[in-house]
Amino acid sequence: MKIVDLELYHSSIPLHTPFKTALRTVTVAESIFVKITCDNGIIGWGEAPPTHVITGDSLASIHYTIDKVIRPILMDTELSSYTHIFTQLEKAIVHNTSAKAAVDMALYDCLAQAANQPLYQYLGGRSSAIQNDYTVSVNAIDQMQKDAKLYKENGFDILKVKVGKDPAEKDIERVAAVRKAAGEDVLIRLDANQGWTAKEAVKSITKMEELGLNIELVEQPVPAHDIEGLKYITDHTATPIMADEAVFSVHDARRVLEMGACDLINIKLMKAGGIHQAIKIANLCEAYGVSCMAGSMIETKLGITAAAHFAASHPAVTRFDFDAPLMLSGDILEGGIQYEGKGNQITFSNQAGLGIQSLKESYLKGINKERSW
Repeated sequence: MKIVDLELYHSSIPLHTPFKTALRTVTVAESIFVKITCDNGIIGWGEAPPTHVITGDSLASIHYTIDKVIRPILMDTELSSYTHIFTQLEKAIVHNTSAKAAVDMALYDCLAQAANQPLYQYLGGRSSAIQNDYTVSVNAIDQMQKDAKLYKENGFDILKVKVGKDPAEKDIERVAAVRKAAGEDVLIRLDANQGWTAKEAVKSITKMEELGLNIELVEQPVPAHDIEGLKYITDHTATPIMADEAVFSVHDARRVLEMGACDLINIKLMKAGGIHQAIKIANLCEAYGVSCMAGSMIETKLGITAAAHFAASHPAVTRFDFDAPLMLSGDILEGGIQYEGKGNQITFSNQAGLGIQSLKESYLKGINKERSW
């Protein structure tokens, strides 16, 4: 099976409600899509969103990296040598992990289709259904309470609450209000998106423990580079601490695991550079006895489908954060994962690969020719 063509597309889909964190506010989801065609007619799809404040990737950098750096490596390559291809993909350029991830998932889509298996089964198969959460954006307290009540009414019994934008005392008020609105039967996890200092985090988390707010975990409380601070928080609180932006690569994961700097790790394909690298991180976490969450950026259902297939295949991944497509005003994809009910459960079809039937042309713009971003 030989790669004979690679095409690129761009889409821009408004969110029905702004997504607000300590790092950014998102109102429109933009992505670059990759279409890989093989000589036997198999087509694989991938997606890369620009997430400037986390990965550093932009629309322009993703397009250039795939078109000018990765394309020459892939063309006329036999996919039977896929291990070599993934090695070349990783070495082709430093960083640029979102561009790599888009190509990686398209390649895995092709490989699983060739094996006539859904991707999660091709990767080892573990679960055909996973439980999803929903994110409560950082907002005024009354708005966060309304959102928490709505998401609970929609069937979500796991809420991911964004904090870290304002002084920590305000965050405690927010979390207490959300807990009151959601009730005690809802699992609440926090994501500070690097918004606290280590001492602020310890003080805030300890206070929330004393108040009995029953927080499942706190994700990336300090800046990504502050591994010592992350360890300080882990050592001085009872609530489990999760590393997110601090871990892009397997080397990052090894560092935090060796230091005991966190209790959990959030794996995202856009940070890792795709499924191939994400599996390495998950394998390392499994060896250390550390569980993982699989999450995402603001992506369409295409990128989330790939991430969900990875997540459902690996025993180290025990938590799932795949609500991004539910925030969009439209669905670009025919096929892929299925959101059951209002989206609190995710199931997989029996179709091979990612199970993608087509992308809706009304959302896509071809960008194979030179263009200015």
